[in-house]
Amino acid sequence: MTRIAVLTGAGISTDSGIPDYRGPQGEWTKDPKAQELFTYETFARDEETREKFWRRYERHPAWTAEPNGAHRALAKLPNVRVLTQNVDGLHQKAGTPERKVLELHGSMHKTVCMGCGTTYATKEILGGDKTCQQCRGVLKLGVTLFGEHLDADVLAQARNIAAVSEVFLAIGSSLQVEPAAALCAVAVRAGARLVIVNRDPTPYDDQAAEKITEPIGTAVPRLCAELA
Repeated sequence: MTRIAVLTGAGISTDSGIPDYRGPQGEWTKDPKAQELFTYETFARDEETREKFWRRYERHPAWTAEPNGAHRALAKLPNVRVLTQNVDGLHQKAGTPERKVLELHGSMHKTVCMGCGTTYATKEILGGDKTCQQCRGVLKLGVTLFGEHLDADVLAQARNIAAVSEVFLAIGSSLQVEPAAALCAVAVRAGARLVIVNRDPTPYDDQAAEKITEPIGTAVPRLCAELA
């Protein structure tokens, strides 16, 4: 059975009503200053930034989003591991087991205290006080902000998965954010066949065995049917 690893980015969730970041209609394309809200240093020191950040996430469409055909098609692959840059949890909601999903950039469904590390379910604190009940520290959504390092254990596991894959799919990612994007190179060096599904050019196109620019909603179910 072919070992398949899949790196997914924001583009796979746009059909679920969640805007991407860098596309033509992306959040940061429309509002470049919004990126400042996702910088760790600014978030940590500036209360106004934190308030804007939380207001944005309190009305985020991901809370009510449902998995689309691409998520569901990947969930049906028998020998797949999903390495996702997304924080929306839609792969799990589509039926991919938790143990098969690595959330490289964390999860919006968890919130952590920057002081003592206490973890909360995000929905429990939305609309309420954003200070820790244990130490009164600042609460931060459980996602990786610019200036933060990815969890070393999660990244090491992702590299191991990429290195033993036979087919590596990169779906809906601009492949501009490292070190997640470099998983493509890890897979290729180990002999995997890299297939990129993205409308726009990426820095890894020259390493791909195949580049697919058709819509993700049609390309991924077709690819999954072929691989299955």
